Amino acid sequence: MITVRRAGPSDAAELVRLRAVMIRDAFDGEEPPPGEWREIAERQFRARLADSAGLLAAFVVDRPDDPQRLAACAVGSVDTRIASPHSLSGESGYIFNVATDPAYRRRGFSRACMEDLIEWFAKRGVARVTLHASPDGEPGYRALGFTAPRHTALQLDLWDRSAQDG
Repeated sequence: MITVRRAGPSDAAELVRLRAVMIRDAFDGEEPPPGEWREIAERQFRARLADSAGLLAAFVVDRPDDPQRLAACAVGSVDTRIASPHSLSGESGYIFNVATDPAYRRRGFSRACMEDLIEWFAKRGVARVTLHASPDGEPGYRALGFTAPRHTALQLDLWDRSAQDG
């Protein structure tokens, strides 16, 4: 049996560690750089997880051999828009940090975290949840009911534009 719990502010450092694992895996094993981003991310996690009614939630599984550290996590946030026929709350969800420590993979930990996170979104009245899947993660997300979007997703990287201007 897998025990999933909602993360709190004291889990911030471990969530950042698992975020680095996820980033490394997304970029073909290239270790994310140390530095300011980790400190900022930890502060953000601490502040946002302190608000239990807030727009961010993380669900975690503790390491069986060391409950002070995390084996897996799934983190998501709510984006508030305007009501529509498909979403009376106007809220949509985004999952952006699903990671499992390499030593604990293939045990169902991330899936269990995802199931609790999806339930959290559902209880809020969120009508649609989006995520970006790696090729390795895509089959698991599809098994949870995720499908390709109906419309083309586009993005504009403003950080890239400001780097070119500077």
